[in-house]
Amino acid sequence: MLNPYDFNSVVVLTGAGISAESGLKTFRDSGGLWEGHSIEEVATPNAFNRNPDLVHTFYNLRRKQLLDEAAPNTAHMALADFEKNFEGNFTLITQNVDNLHEQAGSQNIFHMHGELLKARCLECRQSIDWDQKLETSTVSPCCNIKGSLRPDIVWFGEIPMHMKQIEQILEQCDLFVSIGTSGQVYPAAGFMQMASFAGAKTVELNLEACGRYSRFDHAIYGPATKIVRQFFDPASEEKVNQQ
Repeated sequence: MLNPYDFNSVVVLTGAGISAESGLKTFRDSGGLWEGHSIEEVATPNAFNRNPDLVHTFYNLRRKQLLDEAAPNTAHMALADFEKNFEGNFTLITQNVDNLHEQAGSQNIFHMHGELLKARCLECRQSIDWDQKLETSTVSPCCNIKGSLRPDIVWFGEIPMHMKQIEQILEQCDLFVSIGTSGQVYPAAGFMQMASFAGAKTVELNLEACGRYSRFDHAIYGPATKIVRQFFDPASEEKVNQQ
């Protein structure tokens, strides 16, 4: 098994699979509906323009669950511990909008899909910390305008955040680790290839393989709370199956 401490620049990408064991609902059922609504109703700019009350209600539910029910699990803690002890360059890129990595102690994080505990002003484009309900009657503290705040979330049809910095970091890393992500949604689905072309070793830590076979150099399958700790803590005595 690779030892992540043997590398100089480590980049980790995390997806929904790392937060699932923290009790966060995916909000998407087997039919693809989010709390009974289609993506087009609650997760696009047009949806917000058409029915901001519905969109606010949907994200208020997600925000409340994060604040009231969720806590970092051992996978989040393992990444924070590694970053603290690692002497090289470490970057955490997450597709998740929760703050569980921050709660665990991670520092160098790029939230490419935005953050649930932030709001963005449509007037001045400023992003502000926000842990309360958002409503159409809410007054923006930065512009003092009612109804100008939206969730600071990258919706379908919008460009993910921090892409220029992320691409530069991927081109300079020598180890890329993907955790709990399907590998189906771009641009994140292309991060492994980008790092590999730059000469990095690539590792998939996931509940199961993304597709029919893994294109990563190394792959370890199982619950994130088990395999992430084992991979980032080489002293662990537990054994995992590596494919």
